[in-house]
Amino acid sequence: MTDALDVGQGVSIPARELAFAYARSGGPGGQNVNKVSTRVELLFDVEASGALSADQKRAVRSALRTRIDETGVLHVRSDSSRSQWMNRQDALRKFARILAAALRPVKHRVASSPTRASRARRLTAKKRASLLKRTRGRIRPDD
Repeated sequence: MTDALDVGQGVSIPARELAFAYARSGGPGGQNVNKVSTRVELLFDVEASGALSADQKRAVRSALRTRIDETGVLHVRSDSSRSQWMNRQDALRKFARILAAALRPVKHRVASSPTRASRARRLTAKKRASLLKRTRGRIRPDD
């Protein structure tokens, strides 16, 4: 791993701020599953990070609250491969992707009003539905 991980948005996370934990992975793999710790968990302390500004930390906490534990540590797991090295690379890719998505500015919706044509279509549909419902009444012999 290089000395820093570029996640986009002008943010680069130093390698010293990333920690890794390893565990035995489930699933197929034969005897390898019982012997080798191939599951990788990337740990990133959002609050202690010097690479993120206060606003960026707030954005990450808000966007990734389901992945951050009560101590403020972001967890990213990977166990898709039988290789610990490949799982580590996958965890780094996942981390960069989700952090970049969390730091992406939120587009604010610009309120718009319905067009004249859409209002006309809506009223036509309402009149059609009203007419259809009026014809569903009980049929009387005197009509």
